[in-house]
Amino acid sequence: MSSSSADSRTSESNDPSTPERDAAGALATSASEMSASGRLLPANWLKIISFIWGGQAVSVLTTYAAGYASIWYFTETTNSPLMLSVATIAILLPTGLLSPYGGVLADRFNRRTIMVLADGSVGLLSLVLGIVILLGEPSLALIMILVLGRAVGQAFHGPAMTAAMPLLVPERHLLRINALDQILWGIGATIGPALGIFLYTTIGFSSVLFLDAAGAVVACLGLALAKIPTVRDESMQSRRMMANLLDGWQVIHRNKGLLVIFIFATVGLILFMPVSALFPLMTYSHFGGDGFMASLVEAVWGGCLLVGSGALLIWGGGRRLALLVVVAGIGIGLTTLFSGLLAPDQFYVFLVLSGVMALFGAFFQGPLITIIQRESPEEKLGRVMGLSSAAMSLAPPIGLVVSGLIAEQTGVAWWFFISGLLITAAAVPAYFLKPLRELDEKMLRK
Repeated sequence: MSSSSADSRTSESNDPSTPERDAAGALATSASEMSASGRLLPANWLKIISFIWGGQAVSVLTTYAAGYASIWYFTETTNSPLMLSVATIAILLPTGLLSPYGGVLADRFNRRTIMVLADGSVGLLSLVLGIVILLGEPSLALIMILVLGRAVGQAFHGPAMTAAMPLLVPERHLLRINALDQILWGIGATIGPALGIFLYTTIGFSSVLFLDAAGAVVACLGLALAKIPTVRDESMQSRRMMANLLDGWQVIHRNKGLLVIFIFATVGLILFMPVSALFPLMTYSHFGGDGFMASLVEAVWGGCLLVGSGALLIWGGGRRLALLVVVAGIGIGLTTLFSGLLAPDQFYVFLVLSGVMALFGAFFQGPLITIIQRESPEEKLGRVMGLSSAAMSLAPPIGLVVSGLIAEQTGVAWWFFISGLLITAAAVPAYFLKPLRELDEKMLRK
């Protein structure tokens, strides 16, 4: 973060006139507040956030419904860990390859415009494919086009969205906004899969896609009603694309604490993302479950993610966010490990472990994003978030290829055990690294 932004944050936190917020009034504000990036906030900043997140809430629900219907189509059609891994790679690869360019655009143009174009394009794709499927039959090729298109949209939407948040909220609420993001996804994960399976099995795949298109329209309307400041790095205009991408990497590389947590998160996703992708198959093949049981797992995951994110929203996460990320990583590793040891008749134990895993997941993602936002200058945050999104999208396919091959031969439960063991082994020593601890010490000094 630039020194001016840091000074603004420091003066705000030390101002005795700043009112204390309790849980019920956690998002109350006044006209004199500064944003996390050091800008003067308008008096109606909470109303602006409400417009944005209201639209996103509807879009997240329909996104989950369509996404889970797509994954279940792959699961039901192929019954193959390798094919399910390939489908997940198709979701992640375009996001990983294009997110850095999405980050460059987020630093060069208005971030709201980029989000509207991304949401609108994905909604149009869902509408067109829904009509095609309505007139014909679903196929693996059509569903692959859908997941690829959604991934491209996310590559441009994600960096713009996360880079916009520090411009719109005070610093003390930045983690709460990220927790709110998780709450929305938790609600989507709780309701979306059941809705997607219901529409998929009763009305047809096309109905899920039409719902997704409608959700995109609502998201665009919410963004259209909100004003997001345009932040431009003027030095970008005279440099080529690769030079601008390198500038984002330099922000990470120069900040040793940011670099360490960046690497830690990437390694964690290499190990955990295969587990996340194989959840439906774990239910389907290891426990002998059906679509209802698979959607029940997703609902429990989403519900517990919602509970954990709600606790984070009320609490605010404290000042030792790096420690919180590491502890959450250990919890994720242990619950994944124990899941891999379950017998085929212990589905409901798996259900409980999935919920606990989601609770730890809530305390991993929100603090991680907040650390990256706090440690990056506002005019370069789009590129930093683009690179972060790329790393977190390109790293998992490495694990997915390996896990798909191993699970194909040994069974999906065995990969849960291996992955959990490796995640735990990576997380336990992480906080002993000095640069990671210094991220927390910096916040404690403010």
